[in-house]
Amino acid sequence: MRTFFNNYNQLLLRRPLMTNMISTGFLLGAGDCTAQMFFPANPDQPYDYLRTLRAIIYGGVIFAPIGDKWYKILNTKIVWRGKNERTMSTILRVAVDQLVFAPFIGIPLYYAAMTVLENRKPYLEHIMAKFETSWWITLKSNWLVWPIFQWFNFYLLPVQYRLLAVNLISIGWNTYLSYVMHNKG
Repeated sequence: MRTFFNNYNQLLLRRPLMTNMISTGFLLGAGDCTAQMFFPANPDQPYDYLRTLRAIIYGGVIFAPIGDKWYKILNTKIVWRGKNERTMSTILRVAVDQLVFAPFIGIPLYYAAMTVLENRKPYLEHIMAKFETSWWITLKSNWLVWPIFQWFNFYLLPVQYRLLAVNLISIGWNTYLSYVMHNKG
């Protein structure tokens, strides 16, 4: 395990974006795989390999570059100057992450991108329908999971490891998102 972490760290230092794209794609695919295996829409549903591939593409090509940049922006632009700098900066970063990124970028991006990748036409109609049925419940669920995790993530981890930490926790979160995305009820 130590060798894997050392190799991963070297890749992260040499090629941070590419490393984050590969790990994010893999972990979003793992979340979709878990959703399909343990929470199928119906018990006779066959495994959908293209669905997992779409999750991998979304994670690696769409979300990872945005997430990579987002954590760097939070680290450099959201900074408290003064007393309790580290603690206050962390609180501000969590607040911006949860009150800006989650509701207006992260959740809408997932539902919109997956709708397009699944070729659900007309796109705008399907995206709006998914927002109407799933956005608020997903955001409330997000607020049950992410603020406390992001507190520790922003407070304890160097910026280069934050997306990986999010991705590891995201296996469960991505299972939930995949379930909500593909739940017909």
